[in-house]
This record gives sequence, C-alpha cells and structure tokens, in this order.
Amino acid sequence: MKNSAPKVFEEVEHTADAALRVYGQNWGDLLANAALGMFSVVADWEDVQPLTERKVSLQAMDGETLLVDWLSELLYLHEMEDVVYISFEILSASPNGLRAIVKGTEKWSPRTAIKAVTFNDLRIEKTPEGYAATIVFDT
Repeated sequence: MKNSAPKVFEEVEHTADAALRVYGQNWGDLLANAALGMFSVVADWEDVQPLTERKVSLQAMDGETLLVDWLSELLYLHEMEDVVYISFEILSASPNGLRAIVKGTEKWSPRTAIKAVTFNDLRIEKTPEGYAATIVFDT
C-alpha cells in the first residue's frame, strides 16, 4: 500500500556533511518537520512512546536564525540529557519566534553524530504548498 501522506523531509546529498530538504504547510510545520528530520539523522527508534517532555521558547531576528537556533537548542538538549526528541507540538510560530512542547525518548540507537547545525547553504523558500528549507549539519 502506497503512503499518500505529504513528504515532510528527505535526506539530500552533500559533499562533506549531512543535509535535509524539509517541507511544511506552514511555519510551525516546517520547524517540527526539521526537528523530526534532524533526529532521524541522529538516531533510530521504533515503537516507543515519548517519556520526556520540555517546553522550548526562542526569539530570533529572522527565519533562518530561528531555524538554526531551534535545531541547535534541541541538539544541545539531546547531548545534555541523552534524549532523542520525536514529537514536536508547536504552540506558536513565526519567523521571529516560537513556543513549543517537545517530547522524547531515552530508547534509541545512534546513527550519525551531528556536531552543529550550520548556516551553510541554508535556504527557506515560500512554495505553493507552504514552505521548504534546505539545512546542512556538521557531522
């Protein structure tokens, strides 16, 4: 049976690092799908219920900075708490800020270590379907 759900992210070829192409019908979807994509690069998990929950609030001067700050904050929390975040409830989002509840699991297997979220080749585009972004990670 073919999945008819819209594509939320895909890994794309990059010369030295990991990269994602992320999609969202709105700004909040883009942020949530970028986070899900990043953690799909970082880890494998399957059939787990999120056990950890935390609130995240950020402000930024523009959408690109907010996207990098959001993913960097989640990567920091992952490294400090050894949690992979798998559920993202965006309470409010604009290119200048967000409020979210993120939920994660401690039951995961490592896949790719991400050192940093970069501004390298970062592009956020408005599309007929919503938004699309290309994000590169330093691995």
